[in-house]
Amino acid sequence: MRHHHKPELHIGKQNLDLSSDITSFSPNLPSLCHHEHFSNNPSQISPLSSPHNTPTMTLPYPSFPTPFASKFLTSNLFTRFRFLILLPLPSLSLYFLVSNPSPLDFFSVIAFSVALFISLNLALPRLPSICMFFTRSLPTNLSSSSSSSSSPVVWSIGSKPNQVKNKTSGCWVQVYSNGDVYEGEFHMGKCWGSGVYHYHMSGRYEGDWVDGKYDGYGVETWARGSRYRGQYRQGLRHGIGIYRFYSGDVFAGEWSNGQCHGFGVHTCSDGSRYVGEFKWGVKHGLGQYHFRNGDIYAGEYFADKMHGFGVYQFQNGHQYEGAWHEGRRQGLGRYTFRNGETQCGHWQNGILDGPKRQNNCTGSPCAVDHAKVLNAVQDAHCAAEKAHNMANLDDGVNKVAAAANKAANAARVAAVKAVQSSMHHNNNNNNDK
Repeated sequence: MRHHHKPELHIGKQNLDLSSDITSFSPNLPSLCHHEHFSNNPSQISPLSSPHNTPTMTLPYPSFPTPFASKFLTSNLFTRFRFLILLPLPSLSLYFLVSNPSPLDFFSVIAFSVALFISLNLALPRLPSICMFFTRSLPTNLSSSSSSSSSPVVWSIGSKPNQVKNKTSGCWVQVYSNGDVYEGEFHMGKCWGSGVYHYHMSGRYEGDWVDGKYDGYGVETWARGSRYRGQYRQGLRHGIGIYRFYSGDVFAGEWSNGQCHGFGVHTCSDGSRYVGEFKWGVKHGLGQYHFRNGDIYAGEYFADKMHGFGVYQFQNGHQYEGAWHEGRRQGLGRYTFRNGETQCGHWQNGILDGPKRQNNCTGSPCAVDHAKVLNAVQDAHCAAEKAHNMANLDDGVNKVAAAANKAANAARVAAVKAVQSSMHHNNNNNNDK
């Protein structure tokens, strides 16, 4: 994503900038919409763990003996300690014979031996508990060193343990912190394949994904009613597509990097219509414009304005043929009234210099510029004819719209599978608990 929020503008007037309504967007899961607020990008879509993995845990072997081993160890130690007590008895007997000890010394040694014997009898049965206490009291690095050499014990809930894997490909539901939700296919942890992306309180995209971006065919729908059906490349509208504005305007034609670029048809809600070439979102090149009042212009455009040579036919029957500059008659041209009279010469800011009506241009005031005026009129008619004969994209637009609808349907199916997979995973987790 992430998305740019730009106000939607009503379009349909002759010199209104189409680029203000049709701008680029980038879903790096997100910049997406120029009408509604979108936040994508998928950008940066983190992978989900596999919903089908069984929870496992790894435990080391216990560092204390089993009850049987503890019993055996206690009896063995008890025998050894008794042997150690009896071992010094010959030395003590020799000592008493040689040194002539007093009876008090003799009884002291006997009392000490008895006390030691009783203490060992009381302490040895509790030796496993003492060993366990010291094992748990030791530092982690000391206690873990004894168990590092042993192989781990793997256990799981169920009859057959499953190995835990971080699954990054499949079909599931991803919920983002900003409220967006993606339902569909993943690959390598990114939106990849078919899926539906719901923008929080804004709209949704249904269609093809590649590497976390719109790519292929898809359908965008916004909360206010605008809708786009067509082709995408690397997250931007690219190819052929149809954009229906919430205001009622419709653009059908070619797109490049998120903007209308190439041949297209822009139909406004007020009845006006432009058929021709676009360049980065504005009318540029050859085209014809049908105004809502019935006037028709056919000729050259530059930066969204009539500029160059063209023919303008008025609804009342008048006609101008000649040069244009930034939407106004400027340069050499000829104006023909509906009764057949003409005015020809040089025009400045839409006004003829030294106007004079006459039936032809052979006399004053344009006798001097007669050849140049005729050349300008001829160029205007040539541009108008090219604008009328431009290739029609109706068939191509219809095919792309059908492909986009098909991709959107596949995305909805993938979304249903993702929701079912998530529900199954949640049910398994609840059963495990």
